[in-house]
Amino acid sequence: MSPEAVVTIGQQALQIMVLLAAPLLLSALAVGLLIGMLQAATQINEMTLSFIPKLIILVVALWLAGPWMLNLIMSYTSGLVLNIPNMIG
Repeated sequence: MSPEAVVTIGQQALQIMVLLAAPLLLSALAVGLLIGMLQAATQINEMTLSFIPKLIILVVALWLAGPWMLNLIMSYTSGLVLNIPNMIG
């Protein structure tokens, strides 16, 4: 197995990881920013106020993006497993 193949597999793995994390992280970021602006406008400094909306949005984002995320990781993994003979010899 050549070093270029290892680097390519590593790059693909990092790209898949970013794609898998993006829907959850971006939704939590958006809700956190919205709650933070609301707290700044109303001067309510309760740290636990943003926990429940973030949790609800994460569940919704996982429900919406879950099938796509599962399909993405399964296609990447099956591609790796199917290419094992090509990588070895």
